[in-house]
Amino acid sequence: MPVVNPNAAGIDIGDTIHAVAVPKDRDQQSVRVFGTMSCDLKEIVDWLEKCGIDTIAMESTGVYWKPLFNYLILYGFDVYLVNAQHVRNVTGRKTDQSDAEWLQQLHSCGLVKSSYLPENEQETLRTLVRHRRTLTEESSRFVLRMQKAWR
Repeated sequence: MPVVNPNAAGIDIGDTIHAVAVPKDRDQQSVRVFGTMSCDLKEIVDWLEKCGIDTIAMESTGVYWKPLFNYLILYGFDVYLVNAQHVRNVTGRKTDQSDAEWLQQLHSCGLVKSSYLPENEQETLRTLVRHRRTLTEESSRFVLRMQKAWR
């Protein structure tokens, strides 16, 4: 496959670690594992800048992607938030490091597309609506429990 994004990186997001892959010619170690604390996120940014990366594909795993995503955007990277289901359909990829390499390869060939990310106002509204729905569902459940206790 032809390389469309030569300066592409891939990041496999986790709750305790982030695996980051860059093209093999950029560093002696093309895949590194970092923690998830703020100091670790700064270290990721520094390493990506050192490797000459300008575009990054990362998985949208739970809410764990948000701090790193915001940090990368702040430092001027072009970040693609990729649905994990769209890139996981390959057998043999068992580790975070191999997943990061796979994301990097797909992104360098231009084979991933970014998920829709709403603006701040719309994100706030979505969060409030979801919270309201959760509260409504919970209140219904508690009413049913009270009715059951009366019997």
